[in-house]
Amino acid sequence: MPYIETEIKLHVPDLAAMEARLNAAGAELAAPRVFEANVRYDDADGRLRARNIVLRLRQDTRVRLTYKEDLASADGSSDSHSRFEAEVEISDFDAMATILDRLGYRPALRYEKYRTTYHLAGAEVVLDELPMGNFMEIEGEPAAIQQAIALLDIGHLPRMPASYVEVFERLRRALHLPFTDLTFANFDGLYIAPEMLKDEALWR
Repeated sequence: MPYIETEIKLHVPDLAAMEARLNAAGAELAAPRVFEANVRYDDADGRLRARNIVLRLRQDTRVRLTYKEDLASADGSSDSHSRFEAEVEISDFDAMATILDRLGYRPALRYEKYRTTYHLAGAEVVLDELPMGNFMEIEGEPAAIQQAIALLDIGHLPRMPASYVEVFERLRRALHLPFTDLTFANFDGLYIAPEMLKDEALWR
């Protein structure tokens, strides 16, 4: 279906080992490692977050504005996560930020990561390096996701339906972190052990 994003997330502390699995499975490198800067926007009353709506401006090799919201049919019982997603590519990050500001939207959260993108069995597989840890996302049609999982032999790994932002918020509260942005500068010198991310409420 158009504008429907279906994905799973996995915590992958050893990215080199996962890259070896991808290469052995015949995955195609679609985009080499690139730095991403993301800004999530909300109004002064936080109404987008209250409705689980994401309005995001992203810059890597391109600039994109993305709108996401949960599907009314989603029941939370699956280890994959499906959402409505519409995205447009734009030419100027600062101009778009100015437009959002004039419309009454302000930066609510900044987060950064490095991303490497592969294609495997009709699915997009990305390796994400965040300040708090390393993860993998597999996105595509449900059958393609399952085929990629089988080819990588990772069916035994726990899935994480929660978003990176949800994981960060739980981690921030648990560790009483004084900052609200998920940036590498904020985490400089702060070690996050892999077990700190294994909140039972986030995994299936």
